[in-house]
Amino acid sequence: MDEPSVLDYVKSLFQSRGKRQHYHLTLIKNKGNPHDTLNPKKKSKGFPMKLITAIFFSIVAQILLEPPNRQVIIAIILYGVAGILICVEISPITVRQKQYRFNKRISSVRTISFIFSLVLVLVAFLTLNNNRFTFINLSLWILAFLFFLYSVWERSPKREIKKMRLDYWFILFILAIIIVIFFRFFQLNQVPGEMFSDHAEKLLDVADVLNGQYSIFFPRNTGREAFQFYLTALIIRLFGTGLTFISLKIGTVLAGLFTLPFIYLLGKEIGNRWVGLAAFFMAGIAYWPNVISRVGLRFPLYALFTAAALYFLIRGLQNSNRNDFILSGIALGIGLHGYSPIRIVPLVILIGVSLAWLSSKSNEYRKTIFWNLCLLAFTAFIIFLPLFRYAIENPTMFGIRAFSRLTSIEQPLPGPVWQIFLSNLWNALTMFFYSNGEIWVHSIPYRPALDIITAVFFFTGLVFILKRYVKSRNWVDLFTILLIPLLMLPSILSLAFPRENPSLNRTNAAILPVFIISALGFEYVFRTILNSVKGKWLKGIVFSFLGILILISCVLNFQLVFNDYSEQYLEKAWNTSEIGSVIMDFVKGGGNPDNAFVIPYPYWVDTRLVGINAGFPTKDYALARDKIITTQLIKTPKLFIIKPEDIDSLNLICKIYSHIEEKEYSSKQPGKNFIIVYVD
Repeated sequence: MDEPSVLDYVKSLFQSRGKRQHYHLTLIKNKGNPHDTLNPKKKSKGFPMKLITAIFFSIVAQILLEPPNRQVIIAIILYGVAGILICVEISPITVRQKQYRFNKRISSVRTISFIFSLVLVLVAFLTLNNNRFTFINLSLWILAFLFFLYSVWERSPKREIKKMRLDYWFILFILAIIIVIFFRFFQLNQVPGEMFSDHAEKLLDVADVLNGQYSIFFPRNTGREAFQFYLTALIIRLFGTGLTFISLKIGTVLAGLFTLPFIYLLGKEIGNRWVGLAAFFMAGIAYWPNVISRVGLRFPLYALFTAAALYFLIRGLQNSNRNDFILSGIALGIGLHGYSPIRIVPLVILIGVSLAWLSSKSNEYRKTIFWNLCLLAFTAFIIFLPLFRYAIENPTMFGIRAFSRLTSIEQPLPGPVWQIFLSNLWNALTMFFYSNGEIWVHSIPYRPALDIITAVFFFTGLVFILKRYVKSRNWVDLFTILLIPLLMLPSILSLAFPRENPSLNRTNAAILPVFIISALGFEYVFRTILNSVKGKWLKGIVFSFLGILILISCVLNFQLVFNDYSEQYLEKAWNTSEIGSVIMDFVKGGGNPDNAFVIPYPYWVDTRLVGINAGFPTKDYALARDKIITTQLIKTPKLFIIKPEDIDSLNLICKIYSHIEEKEYSSKQPGKNFIIVYVD
């Protein structure tokens, strides 16, 4: 019997009473996968008052955890009661054990191409030296990968392309995309409004690329992987945006946006397409991934390539398709050139494969996934090859950032390792409800990482998936739960600097399980409520309540990103854009850009950022106080910019020059004024 679609269900709400067929949502066996589907024969039980009460208690609890006036004890009690009520409500659900769609077809390898690829890998490795990409080593590296891919890629039978149906789901999906794009690109040039020192380092590295210095690893500022710099250079070439903040932002916002389709696919794999859509939307509008993408640093690359790697891994483990493992390896290999926290993902993949291996009793399946895992690892290794060569030549530089946080090489550990680890683990796991850390550049310090509505459904989803795992023993459910702490390990393992944990950047890939679990909770709650009510008006009330919650979540996240985050960021960041605009005006008025100077002062502006904002991205406008006297040799006009507290520098300029014009620039931000001194 064909299962009714969601469109059939929605249509049934608007049919006349005599013709209406009631469709109820339940968990039934779908090729052994515990996906929620529509079943017209399943009768609903009574109105889920316990579930409604649990959601109400959870909302109140989360409100009590919002800063600044928190009531932690009461909130914990309310969340505890809510968890018990949800467990009781979930108890009648029946979930079937996952059945593997095992592919028994023997896969062959094109031997000659494979051997040739191994030779090319060796030759490419030998030529990828001196931390430089050249035409020769780059060509050898790419050819090695292409020959390897040709030798192992399976020719799959052509699949029938499904035609898109213009139903309610499709319309909602398009609407979700529009809203998400708005949230991700709205006021991109203004939020956040200023750069800080890390941006100067990044743009200088991009300048090196544009000037023909094609590094494998960029050692400036303790070292960075190369992906963002080449991506930003490409964006500058394509859009002509120059060495600017917006060039960095475009690349990282696109990375964050391209993560969302994989969140949808993962949600669909773990739940159903409605779970996927809800996860896509929740992650798309959420404050946490939005801010991480907007700040213009490499942070969203962690989530992007982890999402792709995990999606293809889970799909491959469930259908034993070799190509999925290859695609997972490609995503992992590229990701290793992106942002260093992704170095934890090989361990995550190994744990996922181990869970699937242990859950199966088929020796043939276990043997298959073992060889597929080896294939995944070698695929990733070939793409990682340039960095592997660099790491052998420069092991200290390659590992310094990770080991400076994990060990005492930079500063002594502030306590016993096990105590710091457990404390960091607790702080990280509670950040969704309590505090996302103190780092202002990519978060609102000391507030929860999730908005009130999402946090409530995340809690509900956690209880739901835990209960589902207890009933089904499905390794995918267990893996989804374990992904939360595993993907947060780069932050949790900041043992030497525990104040840096939790951090939204090093935990960024945890958005994958967090928003998928939130979507599971969301879908479960409204499926349960819809099953329990009859009549068009009652169902209309449920949909209205659903719409109100979505609207509240949108408003809360909009407020968090475009008001709270933006304002506190500008309060703490130095106004180098305003100083840069003053120099730009000086140049437009006929002044020589080399005749403008910023006198450094402790804990003030990064003078390299002044040059970037003034339109001279490789120029550092710093002039030390003891060098001011040397400016007498320069022709007028001249421009000096001084911090108001720097009285000594101002007096020295007044002593050297008699014809000066001095004024104080009034910044838009209180406490950010500076002194402008013109010398005619």
